[in-house]
Amino acid sequence: MNVFTDSSENINIKNAVVTVGSFDGLHLGHLKILDEVKNAAAEKKGSTVVVTFEPHPRSVLSKDFDLRILTDLEEKKEILEKAGIENLMVINFTNEFSHLTSDEFIRKFIVGKFAASRMVIGHDHKFGRDRLGDVVKLSELGRSNNFDVTEVPPLSMGGQIISSTKIRNALYAGDIERANLFLGRNYSLSGKIVVGAQRGRTLGFPTANLSSFDAAKAIPKNGVYIAKCFFENESRIGIMNIGHRPTFENKTEIVLEVHILNFSGDIYGKPMKVEFIKRLRDERKFDSKESLIIQLEADKREAQKEDN
Repeated sequence: MNVFTDSSENINIKNAVVTVGSFDGLHLGHLKILDEVKNAAAEKKGSTVVVTFEPHPRSVLSKDFDLRILTDLEEKKEILEKAGIENLMVINFTNEFSHLTSDEFIRKFIVGKFAASRMVIGHDHKFGRDRLGDVVKLSELGRSNNFDVTEVPPLSMGGQIISSTKIRNALYAGDIERANLFLGRNYSLSGKIVVGAQRGRTLGFPTANLSSFDAAKAIPKNGVYIAKCFFENESRIGIMNIGHRPTFENKTEIVLEVHILNFSGDIYGKPMKVEFIKRLRDERKFDSKESLIIQLEADKREAQKEDN
């Protein structure tokens, strides 16, 4: 996949079919848009183009809004490439950029950079200063700039329209299975393994602490999860705890630690990706070390059911 920035020049793409958006999460609704882009490009014997923004526009326009993203830029690139997108433009979203009108944005980027033959947008897409550009405005601009416009209807599941906001809310509620259903894949965090308090070793459940992950990423609700861990070209099932470790420390900051089943190697300092599969229970304080071990054994038995 070719990756461009807003400052890239001399982009030579023929019959570009372009879609634009934040695409946070690249969930099933977004993938439906990408499918339309690919179908249109095949019909026109053209090329697929996704234009997205970094950082997320709401984090720039709403300074007091504590937005947590579902996918960072590297995840977006990986998912888009797997989805078969040929070209990606990443626009540096700044306050200055946000002042472009819808006309200016289309003429400078969609026409000026790509000479688009078609634009594909989602049902609720708005663009330009104050988000005044919509499908009607875009169609007007298309007629004067020689590109067609296709609006993709929303994708619903279980009576709900899939959206990034609904996925965030599911994560915060601990409904990881609904979040994964709407994403079309397991929600994940990537970071580095660091040394923790190592109390898990004394319980027979050594844990690896996940650190250095993107601070802007949404973290699922505190609790215990079955997770899939990817490290050093391996994948293993683990038990992930998100919380404050109330039995021993009751820390104020959130700690993410994972016990990897059937593994005893040294991976401190190594990168790890963790996919959340299922939420087992809330984090809670145990009266004794023994009662905690009993619960951990039960958690392990549940996790082993996923280890196939």
